[in-house]
Amino acid sequence: MIDLDQIKIDSSGRPITENIPYKTEILSKNAIEAAVQLKEKYGGHVVSITFGNEKAGQVVKEALAMGVDESYIITGYDHSDPLATGKVLASKIKSMNYDVIILGNQSADSYTGLLPGILSGLLNINIISNAISIEIDNNKVRVTSAQGVNYLEETNMPVIISVAQEINTPRLPTIMQIMAASKKKINIEESKPEYNDVKILSNLAPKSERKKIIYKDDNGIDEIAKVLKGVSR
Repeated sequence: MIDLDQIKIDSSGRPITENIPYKTEILSKNAIEAAVQLKEKYGGHVVSITFGNEKAGQVVKEALAMGVDESYIITGYDHSDPLATGKVLASKIKSMNYDVIILGNQSADSYTGLLPGILSGLLNINIISNAISIEIDNNKVRVTSAQGVNYLEETNMPVIISVAQEINTPRLPTIMQIMAASKKKINIEESKPEYNDVKILSNLAPKSERKKIIYKDDNGIDEIAKVLKGVSR
């Protein structure tokens, strides 16, 4: 996703998204870290799949530096549409051997939280949501999930697990890992997703009107003190 911290607003209230670099959102980092930890504990092979465009290469390099073994970028992304995204990802996943699919419980750009459930339906496999810990025992997965209270859930693999941010603290790759990742191949594949007919007609930042009160004498100090007292309450 684009770096939301670098978005600016023009005079009409519209976000300026051109020439903004991409970054890995925190929940995706949590998902990557969870997958790499499982590999380190139980063995296995970690594959990342990104639906976007070739500009996502730097983001994928970060995933490789964190411990991902193999990566794919599937092009064709145009705008946020969880069902279209789910169909693209599910099509790729069906062509692969897998036991556990891990992703964030929502994305920072749309916050719909729909993708894990959509993938579960399209792949016809079980899902456990909001995981804060994951353990594997033979062909079973035990997950502690945060649902207001903590639940201990168990299911057979294959399974989809959506993770909460509390599950871990993503690692920071070393310089050597970053350099090694820069040499790894990124597989790029094309897709032609079918988007729904819902269109975003307007995307404007809310206006924040200021009172623009200017004090030109010593009385202004008392007025400012009153305002600050009100803010601190």
